[in-house]
Amino acid sequence: RSPWHYEVMVARDCCRDTNTKPHRTMTKLSCCLLALAAAQSCNAFVAPGNARADVRLDAKLEGRDIDGVLTPTNNFVLIKVADIQEETEGGILLTGSAKIKKTEGSVVSVGPGKTHQESGLLFPMPVVAGEGVVYGKYDGTEIDYESGKHTLIQDTDILVKFTGDELTLESADVCSDNVLVKVDASEEETASGLVIAATAKKGSKPSTGQVVKVGPGRMASNGEIMTVDIAVDDYVKFRDFAGNEVQISGEEYAVVRMTDILAKF
Repeated sequence: RSPWHYEVMVARDCCRDTNTKPHRTMTKLSCCLLALAAAQSCNAFVAPGNARADVRLDAKLEGRDIDGVLTPTNNFVLIKVADIQEETEGGILLTGSAKIKKTEGSVVSVGPGKTHQESGLLFPMPVVAGEGVVYGKYDGTEIDYESGKHTLIQDTDILVKFTGDELTLESADVCSDNVLVKVDASEEETASGLVIAATAKKGSKPSTGQVVKVGPGRMASNGEIMTVDIAVDDYVKFRDFAGNEVQISGEEYAVVRMTDILAKF
């Protein structure tokens, strides 16, 4: 029974305790006022336009019931992981270990942000619920939440964020002082145009390319944004193995931190 039910019962019992006519008149008035107050207190919890609001009070985490919903703390982000890709773009079915496990998903909820240890300023979160994100292969802690695969990552683990159902170059964006670079594929070819095999690269991979997206910059301890000295269309040379690979519309890109860029040209 809801709390307001007992308020109505008290009002009813109050009506039964007095039998004189003056008292009956005053009691009826009191009953009406109590019933009206109880109804109003009940309606305070009803969403506008609805006769009754269904409020979710429990959820499931790792197979057990929990009170309320799972809420990230600090600068953590709760992500609903995208489904495993079981078919190639050409329609070929993938089986077993050949299935592609995506490191992307949609934001369910975010924490309040990280507090700077010295200044106490709160670093705002770069994403909101509903946005899509791509994160590192080994980042995050996977959990089973609401009968689905989720992961908890830090905001610094986000490589690319995007809006809409599909990751495209137009919808993609980078956070903080990250830079999205279109990798120079010519580094994987000889002067005559032959493609260099992976075994012949001696562990190296492309470390130059053209900048296509630039993040807003890193936040300083005083709350000001320190912009990056890189612009779209610049060509950059960055540290070997510093870039995190991201596939966008079948093309290879790298997400590089500003501190890992050695030179621009």
